[in-house]
Amino acid sequence: MRDPVIVEAVRTPVGTAGKGLGHVDAVTLASTAMSHLVERLDRPVGEVYLGNCMGPGGNIARVATLAAGLGDAVPALSVDRQCASGLAAIEQAIRGPAGSGVVLAGGVESASTAPWRFWPPTADGEPVRYTRAPFAPPDRDPDMGLAADLLAENRGVTRNRQDEYAARSHARAADAQARGAFDAEIVPVGGVHRDERIRRGISAEVLARFPPTFRANGTVTIGNSCGVNDGAAVVAIADGPAGPGLRVIAAASAGVDPTTPGLGLVPAVQRVLADSGLGIDDVDVWEINEAFAGQVLACVDELGLPEQRMCRDGGALAIGHPWGASGAVLVVRLFTQMVREGSGRYGIAAIAAGGGQGTAVLVESCH
Repeated sequence: MRDPVIVEAVRTPVGTAGKGLGHVDAVTLASTAMSHLVERLDRPVGEVYLGNCMGPGGNIARVATLAAGLGDAVPALSVDRQCASGLAAIEQAIRGPAGSGVVLAGGVESASTAPWRFWPPTADGEPVRYTRAPFAPPDRDPDMGLAADLLAENRGVTRNRQDEYAARSHARAADAQARGAFDAEIVPVGGVHRDERIRRGISAEVLARFPPTFRANGTVTIGNSCGVNDGAAVVAIADGPAGPGLRVIAAASAGVDPTTPGLGLVPAVQRVLADSGLGIDDVDVWEINEAFAGQVLACVDELGLPEQRMCRDGGALAIGHPWGASGAVLVVRLFTQMVREGSGRYGIAAIAAGGGQGTAVLVESCH
């Protein structure tokens, strides 16, 4: 697209795995968000890009497109960049050809209904179940929680700072939820109308009671980490001015050492800033995925970004992290703040991914 503009954006509530959305599969989550989004548009859909990590396999974007009733003629592409899949799908959509009508892009994850996966048996043994696919070769493929813990230690991010950041995320999200800041972007599904994970009143002192999760002397806990979640988010992208929206100024993906996967968003952010000629202080609204407090704080320190400017309505630590959808959730959050609420000229959404990758998108509000 020559001049891509995000003209509408919605998401489902983010559910805690096994709870309110535990019975809703990924196709239903995605198709529900897509059909509600299409109801808000006045133009036909030309193509669909959808990110996903742990779904049933195959082209889930095509299945969801058909389930949403968008028509047999609408092609669809599934994207897997692990936790960056939803944002990478948006990046792919904005690089697509002009003149294809409105393009839908986003992501979906149903951790609750993800199929079990097995390595085939060897030497007459039994199949071996595994919880995730490899992100990198075995000697460079740490689990994300352990990698976040080691990164926090390496970058000097203290336990107290992590707990304070996580408590702030919950407080901000609880305040935003109470004032209805999420209402216009959320479409109900499965009888769920609001995000399930947000906890009002949780404090750093309470979070300090949780033991380390990944190492005996570590600083990452279940209290300063994201949850395991279900949800979907989709945006509509048009070619050229189409009324109020977010014009995409730059988009980029980047790679880093896979043993420090949480830093993957840093070079992606640096690249979109360099491509746009903007600096950290020029960006008004920052939505960076909060997978782990220690990880996201290491990233903002690397970028020279004050942590208080991050996720002003709370982030994934409070709202949740439905892996394949999370990057798209960030863009929906930008849309609400910058278009629906009219706050800020420039915004950045950024997310890191397993295997040492990251994706960032920089947008400008247009009216």
